[in-house]
Amino acid sequence: MKIFFWGIIFTLAALTAGAYVSVIKGWVPANADDKPSALETWAAHKSLHATLLREAPKTAVPVALTDANVIDGIHLYKTNCAVCHGSSDGQASNIATGLFQHAPQLARHSVTDDAEGKIYWFIKHGVRLTGMPAFTDSLTDKQIWDIVLFLKHMDNLPPKADKAWKAVHSAKM
Repeated sequence: MKIFFWGIIFTLAALTAGAYVSVIKGWVPANADDKPSALETWAAHKSLHATLLREAPKTAVPVALTDANVIDGIHLYKTNCAVCHGSSDGQASNIATGLFQHAPQLARHSVTDDAEGKIYWFIKHGVRLTGMPAFTDSLTDKQIWDIVLFLKHMDNLPPKADKAWKAVHSAKM
């Protein structure tokens, strides 16, 4: 039994040392134009899913769904989000094209089926080790909720808001 125990300890130590050497020797890719390993993808998805379950607001949106708030959300999206997540034409900007992880182009891959609290959490806190920044210190909660209202309803906007959204053009060169 003692040999078995020491075998497990030795194996765990060897795996830890191997992982450490792989990282410090640069054998684990750090470049943005290479795909992550299956382990990295699994860990990132599992961690993000668990964090969202624990932390994303589950309460009702504290901002009224009005044309003015949605249009404010569109303007905030244009200023803060479109460079990575695209404009009404669904085209990625040059910056978005070079990002890895690739930011979803929201005119093509909307988040209308996501819970409002999840969208809010992504905007407020960002996502570690991706290009998604946290807007905690640069946008107010009201501004974040305005963007959430726009994103949640972007597939079915009222006429004034739809006109404002269609005016958001791609930054592609």
